[in-house]
Amino acid sequence: MRKISLSVATICLAAQLATAQIKLPSPSPGATIMQSVGVTDFTVKYSRPSLKGRTPFTADFVPYGKVWRTGANQATAFTTSTDLMVNGQMLPAGTYAIMSIPAQNDWTLIFNKNMAVTEQNYKQEEDALRVKLTPSASSEKIETFTINFSDLTDSTAKLNFMWANVKASADIAMNTSANAAANVDKAVAEKPDDAAVLQAAANYNLSKGRNLDQALNWIDKSISQKENFRNLFIKSQILGQMGKYAEALPLAQKALSLGQSANDPIFPFFKDGIEKTISEYTAKVPAMPALKGKKGKKNA
Repeated sequence: MRKISLSVATICLAAQLATAQIKLPSPSPGATIMQSVGVTDFTVKYSRPSLKGRTPFTADFVPYGKVWRTGANQATAFTTSTDLMVNGQMLPAGTYAIMSIPAQNDWTLIFNKNMAVTEQNYKQEEDALRVKLTPSASSEKIETFTINFSDLTDSTAKLNFMWANVKASADIAMNTSANAAANVDKAVAEKPDDAAVLQAAANYNLSKGRNLDQALNWIDKSISQKENFRNLFIKSQILGQMGKYAEALPLAQKALSLGQSANDPIFPFFKDGIEKTISEYTAKVPAMPALKGKKGKKNA
């Protein structure tokens, strides 16, 4: 009898372990959003409850005026790779738990430092930032709670929270120019002799009209290691921006010649631009003065 009891217990335990290893449907399935804005990378990990005939923001279901985990299951996690502004207020780079306090006329959006936060253990002193959102009525009824990004530019976006007929949005903004410049400087510091890095860094400075002397130094180092039509054309453009057209013109001409003979599949995308630049520089370079007389000819 003892052996039979042990066998039954063993079978039950094995069944429990098997069940624990089986992936089963979740009432509030998880979702991960990854979005880049400029040079900033965002990740949002959250669980998505559905209405299932219920009405949110009522006394019984996600009530107004109380802290909500802004999703289901574990805390909603928000990660930003750079500092940003949320509705005009600073939020440092990092990972935060998103909490909120829905209300009829305004929402409080909360970025909390405790990633294990729940409605029960939430502490306001652990907040990194609180901002007010103005909710609006949505014409479309959203069955499943949704977080997304919209209205993207290279330095701004909207972070949206949508459920039922309610939409609340936060304006986020980054100093993309400063972040990109910092990335360029860091890359050059880490790989000061990498021809491709130097070329890309010089091209960035050129595109922004930023520190052209530094850009010229970087592109000269790139050319000294591996000359190609792209770094020659970049140097030509840098000199052109500096007003040194007489120096820029032969470099552009050489870039065109190299590109035509290099069989580089990228060259056709640059060809028209190089030819146009050569025409512009040719028009700006003063014509060489005609020589007076011939060498060695004596005046009568």
